[in-house]
Amino acid sequence: MFRFALNRLLMALPTLFIVAVAVFVLIRLIPGDPAQLLLGDLADPVRLAELRSRLGLDQSWLVQFGIWGRHALHGDLGVSITTGESVMHLVWTRFLVSAQIVLVAVFFAALVAVPAGMIAAWKQNRWPDLALVGTATLLVSLPTFWLGLLLLLFLGLKMDWLPVVGYVSVASDWKAGLLYLVMPIMTLFLHEIGVLIRMARASTLEVLRLDYITHARAKGLSERAVLMHHAFRNSFGPTWTLIGLVLGNLLGGVAVVETVFTIPGLGRLLVDAIFARDYPVIQGCLLFVAVIYVLTNLVIDLCYPLFDPRVLAE
Repeated sequence: MFRFALNRLLMALPTLFIVAVAVFVLIRLIPGDPAQLLLGDLADPVRLAELRSRLGLDQSWLVQFGIWGRHALHGDLGVSITTGESVMHLVWTRFLVSAQIVLVAVFFAALVAVPAGMIAAWKQNRWPDLALVGTATLLVSLPTFWLGLLLLLFLGLKMDWLPVVGYVSVASDWKAGLLYLVMPIMTLFLHEIGVLIRMARASTLEVLRLDYITHARAKGLSERAVLMHHAFRNSFGPTWTLIGLVLGNLLGGVAVVETVFTIPGLGRLLVDAIFARDYPVIQGCLLFVAVIYVLTNLVIDLCYPLFDPRVLAE
């Protein structure tokens, strides 16, 4: 198990390095000068030169990357150009807000989608299968921003059950904070449940066609025993992988949902930083997203032996 975990970790390190290089280079290709943006178009050239020197923008890209990479390894992602705050503090604070929404949404989506997908596969081409697949396809087809706006319209404006605009921290007032999180969580839940139902159904169908399932049925086992004790463990692997991919993507920043519901999460921080040409915040957000994505998938890989011990023998 230790060797398996070490191999997966060593595979993740080059990915993070490539992502760091790509992030750094792409940020430098964004049109516009952060110093000019801060001081204005009519700024004194002397002041512009001083600010560029203070921000390190007068150095070569290689030197800038070396300085940034060395600091990033020590957890220092720099200082925001626009606010002067620590980028790491900004990113971590906003990430905690996004994580509250994403973790709850993905947990409940998986809790509902996995058994629903198995039922759809078990009842293939019958009305439960058609109903579940149709619902899943519809939910996948709906953009998250449109789902969010529908929830705002009906649950917020028409029914007046939930607050429409704003955000309250759960730590400061947990009752009010939970009310503000209900609609963002529902939006992600409804969208991701469709993706997971389709995957759970496809992987279960593949397993149900295997010979050992036929043999289990021939021994007289009930359909419930066949599904739970024989089909579930082997069919859950692909769905588990997709859960990890969904979780990594969403934890990286649900910018659309956070914008619709005015949630101060990581995705919205990244969007605001792009408009402000705030290089340190953009770089910090993207690098943090990459680390979260890689670590999430590393955890998913490490859990695979629980479903298939043969993975350790590879």
